[in-house]
Parts: sequence; structure tokens; C-alpha cells
Amino acid sequence: MERIIIIGGNGCGKTTFAKELSDKLNLPLIHLDVLYWRDNWETASTDEFDELLVQEITKPKWIIDGNIGRTIPFRLKYCDTVIYMDFSRLKCVYGVIKRVIKCYGKSRTDMGGYCPEKFNMKKFEFLKSVWNFNKNNRKRYYDMLQSANDVKIIILKSRRQVRELLQQL
Repeated sequence: MERIIIIGGNGCGKTTFAKELSDKLNLPLIHLDVLYWRDNWETASTDEFDELLVQEITKPKWIIDGNIGRTIPFRLKYCDTVIYMDFSRLKCVYGVIKRVIKCYGKSRTDMGGYCPEKFNMKKFEFLKSVWNFNKNNRKRYYDMLQSANDVKIIILKSRRQVRELLQQL
């Protein structure tokens, strides 16, 4: 396990898990949100983001956490392990709300620019997308994972399984 991608719905704990895994395995951690976001919730252009991703993914060792779905097939070509945090939508919505409350008015360290957390209509739309994530994406994610050759696939369904995996390593 030297090139690991961590995927799953927003709020499932990908970033927290990625940090713990990075510390445990002594692998550099790359947050897709750092590559994607600019100040005030502006995004990098697709070309700029893709160029930054190529720079990172061609390095010899890494953990990449993030959920930009269109990049999963590309990332699958470079990774040796995928960890899919396939959590319930209730856990994911709870995780997003907890994160917004904890970080309200501040920008998280795993963001590329200054993007302060806040409650507004965009956040409610985001929560709706989190609620619908599994319905809209789960089958596609499993299909992509089934087509991955020579890649170890680990599917975690609960925080207990996350803790157990970390203890096993």
C-alpha cells in the first residue's frame, strides 16, 4: 500500500481517516480539495486542476483523499489500493453538519483557498446532494472498482471498520 485513494460520500470522514492513515503508513497526503478550491469557494479550472493532479499522482508514494468523481478512473490507473468509505447517507449528512458547526466561519486546513464554512442556501443544496450521494453514485462507484485491475479494494461500511483497519496496519 503505497498509492492509496480514499473515496466516499462527503461527510463520511475521508479526510480524518486519510490523515490517520498517512501518519500510520508515513505516506504523503494529498487532498483533492487543496487542488480544486480557491478563495471564497471559487474553483480551479478543469485544466488547472487536472494538471495539478497529474503532478501529484505521478509521484512514487501517496494517499489521495477526495471525491471528484470524474477523476476516479484516472486515479485508478495509478493507485495500488482503493479504500471506499461506503457509509449511510444519515452518517454523511451528520458528518457535514458536524463539520460546519465545528469549523463555522473558518476555513479548513484541507481546503485549497480561504473557504469559510457557513450555513446558507448553497449549504442546504450541498446537504441535499450528500443525502442523495449513494442513490446517484454508489452503483457507478462499484462498477468502476470492479473494472480496476491489480488494485486492492477495501470497502468500509462503518467507523468501527475504519478503526479496525487502522489497528490492523
